[in-house]
Amino acid sequence: MSKDGSEEATVAALAANVGIAVSKFVAFFFTGSSAMLAEGIHSTADSGNQLLLMLGRRQSAHRPSRAHPFGYGGVRYFYGFLVSVVLFFGGGLFALYEGYEKITHPHPLESWPWAIGVLLVAIVMEGMSLRTAVRHSNRVRAGRSWARFVKEAKAPELPVVLLEDTAALAGLGFALVGVTLSLVTGNTQFDGIGSVAIGLLLVVVALILARETKSMIIGEAASPAVQGAIEDVLQSDPAIRSFTELRTLHLGPDDVLVAARVIMPAEQDMGQASRALADTERRIRDRVPHATTIYLQPAVPS
Repeated sequence: MSKDGSEEATVAALAANVGIAVSKFVAFFFTGSSAMLAEGIHSTADSGNQLLLMLGRRQSAHRPSRAHPFGYGGVRYFYGFLVSVVLFFGGGLFALYEGYEKITHPHPLESWPWAIGVLLVAIVMEGMSLRTAVRHSNRVRAGRSWARFVKEAKAPELPVVLLEDTAALAGLGFALVGVTLSLVTGNTQFDGIGSVAIGLLLVVVALILARETKSMIIGEAASPAVQGAIEDVLQSDPAIRSFTELRTLHLGPDDVLVAARVIMPAEQDMGQASRALADTERRIRDRVPHATTIYLQPAVPS
């Protein structure tokens, strides 16, 4: 299992979403509720998203090859971006379409106890999944706000599961309100309005996920804390007078490339400089274990 708990949270979300999707489709079969259908499609899309995240994690474990000498860590960002696409098209747009159809062509709800019962059960199951994601996220959140955690997290799984589960709970609330108002007022257009609200919510969440994963795919630097730790090592190294052009890049959630130009004493010969830089690289890895690739370019004072 993963150190940050992201794999456990993903598995919990997958189990919950599969069960919820089945129950929602059963409720739709008996009620004809568009909000229930939209929620069923939403849970199916979420289940597929969890499978994509698990596939990405498995593929990222492949050893580096000649074609990919820095490894496959970035594949997790690719699958994280796919999740946002599936959520946008498979969940959001479909829910908007279903809501529009129900508003323009309303038809009565049937067997409404099925809808209410399934929604309440789904809220409990989704809440348990969200609780698992929150518990594991709190282990690595380090006091950051939730918005900052989602923005700064380098591993995509926990933010994706958090946003999906939060959107799912809110969507279930919309569906419950829509079905209830349809029953109380006799106007089934409220069911369609609930479906539209679900669709808009999913579109917003999908766009947030797409923005964050795009940043990682393009290439994002290590956090300020990690860069500060690397700078501390270089500044305290007696074999280095100064350094410039420190650059970091996340090759994957757990793989950081470090590059810097270091100024070394002019009296050192090539062998001494090589041994000194090897010791420096070792100290950087001791301080930042996921600094897997380090390039230090030596130079002498001009």
